[in-house]
Amino acid sequence: MASEGKRKKRGRKSKTQTTLDPTTSTINDEVFSVNNVEIVNSTTPTSAKKHENRLGRPKKRPKHSPEKPEKPPPLINGEIGVAPPVEGVTRVVPAMDAVVKVFCVHTEPNLSLPWQRKRQYSSSSSGFVIGGRRVLTNAHSVEHYTQVKLKKRGSDTKYLATVLAIGTECDIALLTVNDDDFWEGVSPVEFGELPSLQDAVTVVGYPIGGDTISVTSGVVSRIEILSYAHGSTELLGLQIDAAINSGNSGGPAFNDKGECVGIAFQSLKHEDAENIGYVIPTPVIKHFIQDYEKNGAYTGFPFLGIEWQKMENPDMRVAMGMKSDQKGVRIRRIDPTAPESEALQPSDIILSFDGVDIANDGTVPFRHGERIGFSYLISQKYTGDNAVIKVLRNSKTLEFDIKLSTHRRLIPPHVKGKPPSYYIIAGFVFTTVSVPYLRSEYGKEYEFEAPVKLLDKLLHSMPQSPDEQIVVVSQVLVADINIGYEDIVNTQVVAFNGKPVKNLKSLANMVENFDDEFLKFDLEYDQIVVLRTKTAKEATVDILTTHGIPSAISDDLKP
Repeated sequence: MASEGKRKKRGRKSKTQTTLDPTTSTINDEVFSVNNVEIVNSTTPTSAKKHENRLGRPKKRPKHSPEKPEKPPPLINGEIGVAPPVEGVTRVVPAMDAVVKVFCVHTEPNLSLPWQRKRQYSSSSSGFVIGGRRVLTNAHSVEHYTQVKLKKRGSDTKYLATVLAIGTECDIALLTVNDDDFWEGVSPVEFGELPSLQDAVTVVGYPIGGDTISVTSGVVSRIEILSYAHGSTELLGLQIDAAINSGNSGGPAFNDKGECVGIAFQSLKHEDAENIGYVIPTPVIKHFIQDYEKNGAYTGFPFLGIEWQKMENPDMRVAMGMKSDQKGVRIRRIDPTAPESEALQPSDIILSFDGVDIANDGTVPFRHGERIGFSYLISQKYTGDNAVIKVLRNSKTLEFDIKLSTHRRLIPPHVKGKPPSYYIIAGFVFTTVSVPYLRSEYGKEYEFEAPVKLLDKLLHSMPQSPDEQIVVVSQVLVADINIGYEDIVNTQVVAFNGKPVKNLKSLANMVENFDDEFLKFDLEYDQIVVLRTKTAKEATVDILTTHGIPSAISDDLKP
């Protein structure tokens, strides 16, 4: 994905809150780490803390109209309609009957023991009805779902739902219900335009603290490219000061006209932060819906597979051959597997994207008085679309028509519901590395606890081929044949009998078809593992029986 390379600071977390720089793809302060950005969907709690009364935000009056009355409360008995006039001001009440409660049973894969799954658990969140007999909610609300049920406001019936699409990157899921009774008396929510700063918003959902519908109000306090914690990507987002708590996930955010302007999806939890919630805005929602309608499935958001550098230093601009009226960003590295690698080169200066000039800090004009990271322009496109990129190379201006695609990372940020791959020989459990795997092995603080070399590959390495994977020895199931190797844990496999290991499937095929006397695995840190071939394959059967493992190889690796 297009990003400026800034190495994330490690060690003790700062207590000073900072904001995300819209021109970068990395987080500038630990306050804004994924560990502090909380995905607000959670299992149904047994108890909730009592709420404290706090002074509300003072109402601001325009200077030119000092006697303008304050806005009336946003809700009238929780019903659809228009609030009665208060001194000449009217406000449309949100369509709360379209907001539903989502019940989900999850069964997550056990990435540390990839041949089995974890104990199932239940969660509740929010969703809302849109046109076409469909319901929107968050992707993390139905992640690894086994069963999804929906309950309408004021109803005692839970209806079985079908998951149509899950957009992991944008954290949106699309559901439907086959039972016609569910759709009776429900009007779909209408979408509004992207709000402006200080516009009032009302968040509706089913958070912790009770079973009935809940309403919180606030204003839009920031609009920029945000880090989506669930999808590990960066897209347009809204920051609001309305309370967003566990269970609010998937609930709509309405404007004064009763139109939906976003979906609540995460909040910032930090000792120095208060009432900071995040909303997925309508441009991202509409992109997801139109992508599904166009392709019959969610295909994702395209990204430029490059890392870039700001060109704010005047000496650097002169050295790169830029004229005084030229602005842009310098390409640091290009993903070899990305289509743009065939046209773009390192040290090219990207001047514009689809005719929109890019500033030296990587921003483009957004709205009046606002600028935003140029990755916003890319995210407006669809997978397979073409874009015209103008670059400066050796003082010459060139234009390239590039086909955009989704971005694949060497260590993927999510598994998208797929069961993990594994291969076992002589008690050695081989698997692939992903962010969920690191989280399973080292907990939420995996960015501080995982091996340094794996973290370096996570943050900086790019795949050299489309099917490249990081294969590791996850653990060694102790047996007589592997004496002396018991302490090998999460160490990368570099080669097998002198041949590089490109991915887990190639390793399994090489081992299964190998007939020489010794199996030799070259590991990272210059370690080697040597096993007698015949004995290793015979011992594998006994080890599988001892540990109750159904197969030595996962289904996706079988020939």
